[in-house]
Amino acid sequence: MWAYFSRRLFIAIPTLWVVITAAFFLMRLAPGGPFDQEAPLPPEIMANLKAAYGLDQPLWWQYVNYLGNLLQGDFGPSFKYKDFSVTELIGQGFPISIQNGAAALFLALLVGIPLGAMAALKQNSGADHAAMTVAMTGIVIPNFVVGPLLALIFGIWLRETIFALPVAGWNNGALPNRILPVICLALPFIAYIARITRASLIETLRTNYVRTARAKGLPFRIVVLRHAFKSAMIPVVTYLGPATVFLLTGSMVIETIFGLPGIGRYFVQGALNRDYTLVMGVTILAASLVILLNLFVDLAYAWLDPKVRYE
Repeated sequence: MWAYFSRRLFIAIPTLWVVITAAFFLMRLAPGGPFDQEAPLPPEIMANLKAAYGLDQPLWWQYVNYLGNLLQGDFGPSFKYKDFSVTELIGQGFPISIQNGAAALFLALLVGIPLGAMAALKQNSGADHAAMTVAMTGIVIPNFVVGPLLALIFGIWLRETIFALPVAGWNNGALPNRILPVICLALPFIAYIARITRASLIETLRTNYVRTARAKGLPFRIVVLRHAFKSAMIPVVTYLGPATVFLLTGSMVIETIFGLPGIGRYFVQGALNRDYTLVMGVTILAASLVILLNLFVDLAYAWLDPKVRYE
């Protein structure tokens, strides 16, 4: 197990380097620059700005300098947020995204897994069809539709009732300000988890070892909980790797709709403003989380399925 863990960490280094390299050069290929404005700056000011941020150097030298700073833990200064480094901006936005993402992930697991298990155990029944209809609705309706709809319902239609909720702003993490973003963020993941759980559990209940356990006279509840459920969770855990990264790094749409200062919103603003260092910082953070969480997913396979072993 430890040898496998060490090998995966060793492989992660060149993988992350490829991501950094691709993002660095693709950002420079995009039209426009961080100091472009509607009214062009005088050439002297533009030259001074490029010199101050090292953008007057050859591209390959900028790349080498960036890698050198990155090895020291320095993501560089933001080109648009004056007097702020990228590390400071990520430090401000990431905790907000983590809080909302963790709450949405917990809600998705709390609702999605039981919903999918119920549908699987009552296959082709009315409850199964109802659960999958709800799940499919959560998948096909995008967040940029659900978000404004929830804001309209709870912010305007119910504003004179006890169910009224804030529709924008963070307010230092007050609970009412979190409810709508968390629900909106969790809905599609509830749907996906429910559908994956249903399909996997139905397939697992048809395997030979489950049929053998039932033939030996074990109660159906014990067969499901002790034998089928853990194996059925493998596809769910596989899906949770990239899904958790998406939730923890913040949804760009959700944070924009509800006015949350998370890193998803910073990423959008950085891309629009050609803030190279800010976009690079968020990209590197997301790529690192993807690599790390996928490793944890692979290690979880051995716990969920006794047949899986890492020699």
